[in-house]
Amino acid sequence: MTLRPLLALLCLSQAALAQPLPPPAQPARQDAAALRQSVEQFLQVQTAGLPGQVTVKVGAIDPRLQLNACAAPEAFLMPGARAWGRTTVGLRCTAPTPWTIYIQATVSVRAGYVASAVPLAQGQAIEASQLAILQGDLTTLPAGIATDMAQVVGRSTTASLPPGTPMRLDTLRGKTVVVQGQLVRLVSAGAGFSVSAEARALGNATEGQVVQVRTAGGQQVNGVAKTGGLVEVAF
Repeated sequence: MTLRPLLALLCLSQAALAQPLPPPAQPARQDAAALRQSVEQFLQVQTAGLPGQVTVKVGAIDPRLQLNACAAPEAFLMPGARAWGRTTVGLRCTAPTPWTIYIQATVSVRAGYVASAVPLAQGQAIEASQLAILQGDLTTLPAGIATDMAQVVGRSTTASLPPGTPMRLDTLRGKTVVVQGQLVRLVSAGAGFSVSAEARALGNATEGQVVQVRTAGGQQVNGVAKTGGLVEVAF
């Protein structure tokens, strides 16, 4: 080979070496819309048994997040959190690149709830005609709101209530089943025996409350009030 072709070959080799190497391939990025959809589907499953119309709104994801694509992101709730009102849902990926993010969401539950239709006095036994069914977002109301009139009728309030007040179950007393001075049937049962006797109630009691009674022999006994004028005593 002559000198000129050799020099030309060397120049071509040096030019090839001088070319920059192509950048390494970047991993695929996770689609933010798919993540929000995963959160929405997760919350819809969590709220499937709730009454009324459930609406789920998922908050935005910070566009600055650069997450590697995940084939199966897993949604979860933090300990103590629930799919109710304003909440936070976690999303984690275990492979190929582990990551975890948290997304804000709002769950609204529009349904009927029980409210007072007229002023209710403290201790007053509540009748169906004194109640109304209103529509609203249950997640914005106090916990334990009654959604069925049967949960309220016959019970009494622990405080006077104006019309339109949502009926909270924890502020209602059970229906009085034993009245002071009433003759009741005192019953007791155990292994292989059952005893029944007549007694007189020394106080008022609702279903499940402890009440004191006096037997015909003058003995005072504590028992649990039951519907039908019964008082159960455990031995």
